[in-house]
Amino acid sequence: MTFHGVRGSTPCHGPELVGYGGNTSCVSVDIDGEAPIVLDLGTGLRYFGHSRPVDEPFRGTCLVSHLHWDHIQGLPFFTPLLREGSRLTVYAPVQEGGRTAAQIFADSIRPPLFPVDLAVLPGIVDVREIGDSSFAVGSAEVTARSIPHLGATLGYRIDAEHASVAYLSDHQMPLDGSFAATANAKELCRDVDLLIHDAQFTPAEFARKRDWGHCTIEFAMWMAAEAGAKRLALFHHDPTHSDDVLDRLGAVAEACGRSAGIEVFMAREGMTVQLGSS
Repeated sequence: MTFHGVRGSTPCHGPELVGYGGNTSCVSVDIDGEAPIVLDLGTGLRYFGHSRPVDEPFRGTCLVSHLHWDHIQGLPFFTPLLREGSRLTVYAPVQEGGRTAAQIFADSIRPPLFPVDLAVLPGIVDVREIGDSSFAVGSAEVTARSIPHLGATLGYRIDAEHASVAYLSDHQMPLDGSFAATANAKELCRDVDLLIHDAQFTPAEFARKRDWGHCTIEFAMWMAAEAGAKRLALFHHDPTHSDDVLDRLGAVAEACGRSAGIEVFMAREGMTVQLGSS
């Protein structure tokens, strides 16, 4: 697994952010001999695209958590879509309000918001709406479950090659600051080898932004311990958190994780995590 974007809410840049990176949510999952699985289409997708072979069409699958800008705005900058024969299959949550996910993508990537229509790109983007479901992507078994955030949002679990990963990039913790989770969230995280989890706020920030759809580092660590996760990647870093802030918060989290028997780390751009026996 490789992290291509780990930031939440908006892409950001500056010398104080280069250590962890400023691109928004995008993680790739590579299974030997199979097409890649991508988690979210944030601005980190552009850099994943640059890592792909330039002389062959791209085939892959994306599991989109929700349709907020920071999770989809990398799609029109994904250079493999400029090659004939490329195909990206996108799974996204069923939408409310009468428009499908495919219509929302098409309406967002068109003039005047973008220079050209998504449909004119040489590669094909096949958008499929899903609710709570399980399905196969190659040899991987994918579980999608609704989780609390702002708007229709899915968390995902991928089981493959005797390893498992759960992805809850945006997860609303209880508004009163207590530690409790839905049955869906617990199901996704149960006994996973790696949990990638929203950890945007400090407790003081959450007190001011409790209804913004996110959670604290402390809640993410509770979630990992409650579910029996072996490793926890703290993810969706706040755009105002500099490298120094994340280093400090991460050091405390890692120490607490060791005492609980969980390997805890701050996700950063370019980081690769090996799961399974291969």
